[in-house]
Amino acid sequence: MLQTVSESRTVGETQRVAYRFMLRARLLDDKFAALYRAGKIHGGVFLGRGQEALSAAIGVHLNKSDVFAPLIRDAAGRLAFGEPIIDAVRTYLGSALGPMRGRDGNVHRGRPQDGYLPMISHLGAMVSVVNGVLFARRMKGITGIVGVACLGEGATSTGAFHESLNQAAVEKLPLVLVVANNQFAYSTPTSSQFACSDLANKAIGYGVESHSVDGTDFSACMETVGAAIARARAGHGPQLVIATLLRLCGHGEHDDASYIAPEQKNSKLGRDCLKVAEDFLLKKEFADAAQIAVWRSEAIREIEEAVAQAQREPAPDPYEEKWSALSSEHLNELREES
Repeated sequence: MLQTVSESRTVGETQRVAYRFMLRARLLDDKFAALYRAGKIHGGVFLGRGQEALSAAIGVHLNKSDVFAPLIRDAAGRLAFGEPIIDAVRTYLGSALGPMRGRDGNVHRGRPQDGYLPMISHLGAMVSVVNGVLFARRMKGITGIVGVACLGEGATSTGAFHESLNQAAVEKLPLVLVVANNQFAYSTPTSSQFACSDLANKAIGYGVESHSVDGTDFSACMETVGAAIARARAGHGPQLVIATLLRLCGHGEHDDASYIAPEQKNSKLGRDCLKVAEDFLLKKEFADAAQIAVWRSEAIREIEEAVAQAQREPAPDPYEEKWSALSSEHLNELREES
């Protein structure tokens, strides 16, 4: 069984675990893209190709008691935080047995009771949600936890980002904001989004610590994200992590990304972090080619089995489905019991 959360491991073990989540996320995304092209998925498909190193680095450094608010490109982090592959597949294929019961957008999945928050499409809004959960934990006397909210660079231009980061700084919440600066908010380049030379500079005005990292560098992501999470957990207040990278696909499978210049794709930003991670493991002798091939085969088998299972499962029945909000339904059940 693949470890899913931060535990006591050697450096090599941690690197191997993180790489395996990256690999599984990439293969899962490839399967979703194929299902979308075959007309098996309704709605959008948004891939994390090129962001797996950053995402996995988050998930492997979190504990079960922590809070995680991932984005659409955070399949690696979701898996590392404990999301079963079957949950992701059921949501994309609209199974009534999925975590959202087949009744919400395919990327808005989560299990709030486990600290795994379903995302709000207005991306900056998730920061305040994580703040709220951290406040609730504080009021209950729960300590030693961290909340991570993932953002794209476009979300740093929203009012929600400003208000929630300011609040977290004033209250010294153990919040880690991880920003994937993938150079485009959909198709809007960073030059049209902000005037500062480095997004990490935004932290200064809030009195927040910042960390910058090459998001294509697997080892650097592991070190930087791990350090930021450790500092937040140790009581040093909010941490802002800015990872510079390039989305290696369109905004979604419906988008050909023709607005991304060839020189950007061919630059260091356009490196495939999965290949960088694989080369790193081989160089450090944390794994060999034969072991990596086994991991790939195991992941493919697990994904294919999950897809086959979800395709046999029913969609929601509109005549029997309770179309109330999940929280409202739960409250009604509690009232009936009291």
